[in-house]
Amino acid sequence: MSTDETSPADFKNIRGSEYSHIKGWGIDANPENDPTYPMKNRTNGEHEGYTWDRPSQQEVEVEVLRSVERPNITAAFGTSVPPSGLSGKLRRYAFKSSESDYRHWLPLMLADRVNVFEGIIDDFKHGHVPNFFVERGWTAEWKYNRKEFVTKAVAGVFIASAVVAAVVLLKKNRSRVPG
Repeated sequence: MSTDETSPADFKNIRGSEYSHIKGWGIDANPENDPTYPMKNRTNGEHEGYTWDRPSQQEVEVEVLRSVERPNITAAFGTSVPPSGLSGKLRRYAFKSSESDYRHWLPLMLADRVNVFEGIIDDFKHGHVPNFFVERGWTAEWKYNRKEFVTKAVAGVFIASAVVAAVVLLKKNRSRVPG
């Protein structure tokens, strides 16, 4: 199990190889060429490694999803929107997979979209009618990008009409089929 404990040895340059053949290698080796020189008091102590006191652990008051690559909780983390509802279930499913896997990122992207609809439903539940035109930035788009806005609106109406027509046709065909 990995931990956040570090020591100066973890940050030492142990390369020991010659890299001067790489263009730009060691460009900052000359302190006269350092953009912070002479303002920075160079002691070369940073080459020995970095040490710091780990910040105190933030209290966990809500569910915090963790990567499978990093099983421990970081010292500070966001808790503004803990997972809930269908989007929360999708996020919990995503965090069962590695961050290098589509089964992690695709459910997280879907959960973001689902969370938008959950937010709209929550607004209505609390008596707030969302102003979609302003909140989606359509006012600015109408003002500065009218042609694309109209194109997208026509495409949206066409797609919505096609979906409604397909549903109506399916219902009509089902009602004709005996059985």
